[in-house]
Amino acid sequence: MPVAEDIAAFRYGYGLPLPAGAPRGAKEMLAALAGPDRAQDMFPAPETPALFALFADAAKARVAFRKKKEERDEVRRRVKLVEAETEAFSRRLIARALASPDGFRERLAWFWADHFTTVPRLREHSVLTGDMSERAIRPHLAGRFADMLRAADLHPAMLLYLDQRSSIGPGSAFGKRKGKGLNENLAREAIELHTLGVGAQYSQTDVRQLAELLTGLAVDPARGAVFYPRRAEPGAEQVLGKSYDGRGLEPIHRVLDDLARRPETAQHLSRKLVTHFLSDTPDPALVDRMAAAYLANDTALLPLYEVMLTDSSAFAAPRLKARQPAEFVIGACRALGMRPQRMFRMPSRRFHTLLIDPMRLMGQEWGRPIGPDGWAEAAAEWITPQGLGARIAWAMDMPGNLEQVDQIDPRAFLDHALGTLAPDTLRVAVSRAESAREGVGLVMASPEFNRR
Repeated sequence: MPVAEDIAAFRYGYGLPLPAGAPRGAKEMLAALAGPDRAQDMFPAPETPALFALFADAAKARVAFRKKKEERDEVRRRVKLVEAETEAFSRRLIARALASPDGFRERLAWFWADHFTTVPRLREHSVLTGDMSERAIRPHLAGRFADMLRAADLHPAMLLYLDQRSSIGPGSAFGKRKGKGLNENLAREAIELHTLGVGAQYSQTDVRQLAELLTGLAVDPARGAVFYPRRAEPGAEQVLGKSYDGRGLEPIHRVLDDLARRPETAQHLSRKLVTHFLSDTPDPALVDRMAAAYLANDTALLPLYEVMLTDSSAFAAPRLKARQPAEFVIGACRALGMRPQRMFRMPSRRFHTLLIDPMRLMGQEWGRPIGPDGWAEAAAEWITPQGLGARIAWAMDMPGNLEQVDQIDPRAFLDHALGTLAPDTLRVAVSRAESAREGVGLVMASPEFNRR
């Protein structure tokens, strides 16, 4: 019979075995989340100024490249620095997932980064995506969604991804002189994806008015996010029946705060969390309770998580969700005992060949969702013939990369990797495996290992 803590390891973390000191129940998980970010301390990222300097240098080199052929080598050098930091960011994410005792925090960091999806348009933008995860998402995982919304939607990575710098107030001094107009990307996604959700009661007029309110926002390679008053649409804007006027970022902050506090936002976020962690068909009553807690606590997220984690379904079988490819690969590495230090020592090509490239074959290209709505949640999107074939092939091949795979007892590995979640049929299959490599592969290829 599956025990609750084994279910929780997969549902709210990256699987078994649990790292030392990992919380075992809802109360302990919430307490850990409310405490310090231990994984960020274990594997720290560069500070924002250093990342922005990389971005600025690469951006300058790109401009020089267009003008002077002799600058080509310098452009390549700076681009390689950006690529190295981008890869280091990927390794840090995996290291944290492997080693952190606070698996729920790591899964929430993935969830909210996906909620606020950004995809680099140019190579140098990738360091900003990493900074957004570190500085706009992680600090607010246990705080207020309103604060996370401000930080994420106004981060340079988001402004560049949604091309906010091309959105100019038609009535502004700059817009009149240059004949420029609005780009509604950020306004639309702020309403449709980040807050109210698709299908909520808003109009195209609301989107356009918000787009006008957001004009003036742009990105300067040397300074990051900036506000240019001469590009901002003058006058008050009406968004969802409320007027916003003022100077600089103040009215933008107010409209984002108001969007965060909307009942539709509470419903949208609650439904997404339940869908991600519990079921592709979320329980409406649970969603309503979570939304009520969110609104009663001024967009605080801990009360929202608490309602979800204390629901009767939170630690109960069956496990109904499919692990996404990245989650599956990281979970397999944890089960196989891969240490972060070994992963950091891998040459770049081997790191990509062994861990990153297989995710793409399974249907999830690392760090590059198809659109601003992020990765799909439905199990049918991941358990396709091609995706499942790639999972099985990787699961059967990966143990061969372990130096001492032949010394592993597959039956012991089964208990190590699945605990009480292993069915008798799988135990029989593993006991009959012709080799240790095959037995370990059978465990990782099993439906039980691929669910959460």
